[in-house]
Parts: sequence; structure tokens; C-alpha cells
Amino acid sequence: MLQLQVLREEQGRIIEGLAKRYFKDAEVIVAAVVEKDKAKRSLQTQLQEEETKLNTESKRVGELMKAGKQEEATALRTSIAQAKESAKENSEKLKVLDKELTDLLYKIPNVPDAKVPAGRGAEDNLVSYEHGTIPTLHEGALPHWELIKKYDIIDFDLGIKIAGAGFPVYKGKGAKLQRALINFFLTEGEKAGYIEMQPPIVVNEASGYGTGQLPDKEGQMYFVNEDGLYLIPTAEVPITNLYRDVMVNEEQLPIKNMGYTPCFRREAGSWGAHVRGLNRLHQFDKVEIVQITKPENSYETLEQMSLHVQGLLEKLELPYRKLLLCGGDMGFNSAMTYDMEVFSAAQQRWLEVSSVSNFETFQANRLKLRYKNKEGKTQLLHTLNGSALALPRIVAAILENNQTQEGIKIPKVLVPYTGFEWIQ
Repeated sequence: MLQLQVLREEQGRIIEGLAKRYFKDAEVIVAAVVEKDKAKRSLQTQLQEEETKLNTESKRVGELMKAGKQEEATALRTSIAQAKESAKENSEKLKVLDKELTDLLYKIPNVPDAKVPAGRGAEDNLVSYEHGTIPTLHEGALPHWELIKKYDIIDFDLGIKIAGAGFPVYKGKGAKLQRALINFFLTEGEKAGYIEMQPPIVVNEASGYGTGQLPDKEGQMYFVNEDGLYLIPTAEVPITNLYRDVMVNEEQLPIKNMGYTPCFRREAGSWGAHVRGLNRLHQFDKVEIVQITKPENSYETLEQMSLHVQGLLEKLELPYRKLLLCGGDMGFNSAMTYDMEVFSAAQQRWLEVSSVSNFETFQANRLKLRYKNKEGKTQLLHTLNGSALALPRIVAAILENNQTQEGIKIPKVLVPYTGFEWIQ
């Protein structure tokens, strides 16, 4: 959520930044926020003046009673009662104004960083780096949804039987490959200084609001109605919320956490031929990295996190490219995002496997996540997160790119984790 002070002081910059997202009605909503904020502050001032006057007059009643001026005291009590009623009404109006203002603020996405290009969608993203050689497959090579049947390592029909479409069952070497990737990602994260967390995989409403999944993405999350809990779409949500309402000691910064969790996404309306097999699921496994930093360090941190993800892909020997997302293709919370895509040789297309984002103060403002600098001034921190990595499309690319006529060769770096070199 954008800071009110920034909205008051930098309307022009914010509207110009939101134009990169092609955000509809930016000028109207920003102007409405500023007006609503002005009305709220005016009412707050009036209420404070009323309360000050009430305190003064209440003391005056006591003084009049002591002086034997009972008639004046009684009249003043009547005036105080009327003033209390007015103050109560204004207090209720203030609550309504505050909610209306918050609801408006929730509608405004984060302002893109100056480096982010304007654009409406994926076609306007910039390729900033490309690595690796696209493999040439043997004649008769198969996409991963055929390979998993051939080697009996992932079963979508069993998943449909027990849960529904988008919930695959991993079997034998398929299950071991999943576990190997998770352990590899966590081990590499530990080497990079990340502290592993094992958070709950459900969160309450406050946590959803804290990291910006609510009120924007209710339709994409599974909801446990009886308990008011949401299944997490990513470990970012519970891990970042560990620091909700926290005043962090400067010596703790940067905070570097990671976590493996299953992730749940309804993906409503997103099915089609281009998302076959593992390309899009309702449940999948992911290792997430999260950092909390001082504002002046966050963009250097974003580059470091991006390099960490790139290093994982290089160790897995997967050809990949790094995209700087345009304003219109970024998530609602993000100020700047890099996407990593691996090339699927059998599908002949790029598959997104990671997003690394800097949210600046957007989440921290909702979370009330702050620290005191050396001068003693309280400041909001910056939050960042990245997939390191999401498993389904990594598995798809490993299976497709490493297939031979003898079987599927496991990347060398994973063999100590799988205990086998081939799927045959």
C-alpha cells in the first residue's frame, strides 16, 4: 500500500509511474485519496479540539461546584453532554472516512521503479540476459506429459481420481526428483546465507492483507470457510508476515529467510492447450527466498537475489533468459520484477520458473514493518522475494531437455540428491 504522505507530496510522480502500468483511472483514484485524506485530517483536528474543550469544561464543572455555583455547573453539564454527543458522531464519521480511505488505497498498485519500461503485457518485457545453448533433441523426442507416462513417474489420472485436475501424483523416481530438487534448492540457499523457515501453509485474513494478496486475489486462493483461513499461494505470504507489526533492530538487517512449502492456486479461467501437463497446476512445490532490507540497499539486493536464481539454473544446466518486466506485466505489489524463463526443447517455448521482485515499502506499509536508523528516525523497510525455485516447470524442462534414446539423464548436480543418474 502506498504511503499517504507520499501520495500527498508526489501526486504527479505517482500518476506518471502508474501510467507505465496502464492503470485505469489513476488520476481519479489518486485525487480521491488526497481529498478523502484532507477530509479525514480536518475531522481529526475538529475532534481533537472538541475533546480538548470537553476536558477543560469538565474541570470547570468541578471548580463551579466548589465555588457553590450549582446553577452554572448544571448548565455547563448540559452543554458538555451535547458536546460529547457531537464528538461521538464525529468519531463515528472518522471511522467511516478511515475505512473509505483504506479501501481506496487498496485499489492503487505499487508505482514502478524508474528503470521499469512502460507496457501492457508480456510482449513489452525486455530480455536483459540470456544463458546457455538450446539443446537439439533426437528424432521422436516427446513433451514431458508423454515422458511421464512412458517412464511412469507422474500420474495425472490418479490425481484427478483423488482430488481433481491440476493435482498430480508423483511416483518412484518422479517423487525422488521432486525431493532432490527441494533439498538442492534449500542447500544452495543456506550457502547463500538464507535461514530456513518452515511456516504454516494456511494464513489468516490479516496475513493476506499484509502481503497484498487481499483484497486483490481472493478468487485465486483456496479458502477454508469454517476457519477463515487461506491456503498459501507462496511461502512469501507466511514468511514475510513473520515480521508483521515488528520494529526490527538495525543490527538484524538484512533479514534473509527461505522456506519450502506446497503452494495452492485456483488458477481460475487459465486452462488451455498451452498449459498442459506440469505447465500450470493447482498444487505445486516451491522454495521461496525472502529478504527485508534498508531502503537504500534494496535494489542491490534485488540483483543479488536474481543472480542466486540464475546460479541455480546454471548448475542445473538449463538454458534460460532473464526478463525485466514492463509495468503492465508486473504483479500488483511490485516496484520492479525480473522473471527467469527456461527453454523447453520439446515444447519449443520459454517457461517462466521464477519471479524476483522488489516491493519497496508497499508491503511494509501494510505490515507496519519498520526499523530505527542511526539518527533515531523510524522508517519503513523494503521487502523482496523470489522463487528459488518453483518445481513443476523446472521438472518439465529437465525431463524434456535431457531426454535421450536411452532415457532421461539427471543433471550432474542433482545426482548426490537423487541417488540415480538416469530415469529409464
